[in-house]
Amino acid sequence: MKKQEILPPYTCPYKGELLAGVDEVGRGPLAGDVVAAAVILDPARPIEGLADSKKLSEKKREALFDEIHECALCFAVARATVQEIDQLNILHASLLAMRRAVEQLQVQPEFVLVDGNKKPDWHYDCDTVVKGDGRVKAIAAASILAKVTRDREMVKLDRKYPGYGLAGHKGYPTRTHLQALEQLGPSPIHRRSFAPVKRLSMDFV
Repeated sequence: MKKQEILPPYTCPYKGELLAGVDEVGRGPLAGDVVAAAVILDPARPIEGLADSKKLSEKKREALFDEIHECALCFAVARATVQEIDQLNILHASLLAMRRAVEQLQVQPEFVLVDGNKKPDWHYDCDTVVKGDGRVKAIAAASILAKVTRDREMVKLDRKYPGYGLAGHKGYPTRTHLQALEQLGPSPIHRRSFAPVKRLSMDFV
């Protein structure tokens, strides 16, 4: 079993209240948009239980999703489309989605904390935080909004494009998904630039 890396607590250089956390979900899947969220939490309305969305149960994520909507000072959800992913590559599309999310905040932040080690091309004062969704509450909140939003969308897309199992694996390259791709070929929401889809796209031309 791989030993889990334990990172030290993150100390933010910004001490004000207009602090946004931003995170994205959906870099690994073979299908669907990459979704990002930005959140400015309200110190007067703390939210208990915020954590990396991947480590929370679906029930807990859904409950926190509603609480973030109710208690956060402001939030925004944005995306980069499948077409943009194929044009830009997934890294640059993810950064674009995060930039859009922060720009759409109704209250603009004075400082932004970005999950990961790369920041979007923007004018905001910011810092990157490796594994920030487990170390910074605002980033954790953003990860929850992004994941619940994307998961719900994949359930809807499963009805539009049946046979791939999107509601279950959410577009990730599981064995079931790869087998369905072999049988059905790529759908309009599959990322043609990703190797398993790219190979099959050529076969189904």
